[in-house]
This record gives sequence, structure tokens and C-alpha cells, in this order.
Amino acid sequence: MKRVRFWTLCLLAAFAVALGGPAYAKSSSNAPRVYLLRGLANIFSLGMDDLTEKLKARGIDASVHSYVDWKTLADQAIAEAKENGSRRRPAPVIIIGHSLGADAAVYMGNKVSAAGVPVPLVVTFDPVTPTVASAKIGKVVNYYQGGGSGKPVSGPRVDNIDLTGTPSLSHFTIDKAADLHAKVIAMIVKSPRQVARRRPLPKNPPMPTPMPTAETASAPPVPSVAVPAVQRTPN
Repeated sequence: MKRVRFWTLCLLAAFAVALGGPAYAKSSSNAPRVYLLRGLANIFSLGMDDLTEKLKARGIDASVHSYVDWKTLADQAIAEAKENGSRRRPAPVIIIGHSLGADAAVYMGNKVSAAGVPVPLVVTFDPVTPTVASAKIGKVVNYYQGGGSGKPVSGPRVDNIDLTGTPSLSHFTIDKAADLHAKVIAMIVKSPRQVARRRPLPKNPPMPTPMPTAETASAPPVPSVAVPAVQRTPN
């Protein structure tokens, strides 16, 4: 009798541990699916492989691919997100890339978010082509070196971080920087609600319509001025 009781308790304990699991269990509709994209020739962006393993070690569903496959991956991400999430809210998708893979990460984020799938975060390491990120993407963080081959990303939700002059960083090492990996992981492992929900763009309150005067009626219209994406340097 004691042996039966002992094994029963062991089974219950094992079951409890299995239920505990990582914060981002694959069965959770709030769990993000992370895609990482390498750059040219699929051999110069091995930092993406390293970051993938770090994410997997934290229980996050992540995989690394060649940038040339971004269109196929986008279709796959859309289908899986709608299958794994709820009917009203597909599972979120996060995309990270280096060099040409960084360019592709923005393209992929635009396509996935346009399909109604939440893309709370896109992280780019030294993109080589000027790209424009959709306002439907929750946030784009671009680590680049403006003094080298890196380019800023445009868009209303872009944080361009210029690392020009940072010792030991180049186009071929920026994707492997351990401190940048730690920052990216910290962004992803926030609470699921923070990651999955995208803040709406602020809406300007309606302004009262001024009464026309002789001077204003004859004045030419003032052209609108585009506001560039915010750029900052790290502390």
C-alpha cells in the first residue's frame, strides 16, 4: 500500500512540473513564434543561430532561416499564427534578421501584419537597404552602424540605434554581440500581454475650425512636412 502511495505521489509531482514549464509554452495562444533570418550566402550571420539557441533555452519557439525564404516563411507564419491562436487573436509573430536578413525581416513583418497577424516586434541588425516598416508592426528596433554599410529603417514605430564607433563592432560582428542578444531577449520575454498587444497610434484631438478672414482666405496652403524616424544613440 505504501509503495502504491509513493508512486502515486511521484506521478503527481511529475505532472505538476510538466504543467509549470517555461513562461512561453507552445500551447499558449499568447506565446510568440520567433523567426530569425540570416544574410548573404547563409554563412555570415551565425549570430542569428546563436540567438536562436538562447531563445530556445528559455522555452521560446524560435527557428533560423535564410533571408531568401522570407516570403514562404511569411505565408507559413500567417497560417500557423491563425491556427495556434484564437479565432479573434492569432498568435503573435516576432522577426529578427541581420544584413540582408534584416531587410527581409522588415518585408516579412509588413506582410505578416498586413494579414491581420500581430507582429509586436521586429529587430534588425545592420540592414543594408533603406526599408519602410508598416505602422501595423508594434515596434521595430534597428541596431545599425551609420558609418558603415548599415541603414536606418523608416516608419512611425521605429527605434533606430546607431552604434557607429562602438569598439569591436562591424557589419560581420554586430549580429553576434552578446549584450545586444541580451537586450533582444529581454524585449521578447516580457509578460505575454505586453508582447502580444500593440499600442495604438496616438490620435490628435479634433481642432476647432477657424472662421475664415480676408487674410487667411487669400493665403496659400501650407504644405505638410514628413517627420523622419527617431534616431538615438545608446547610453
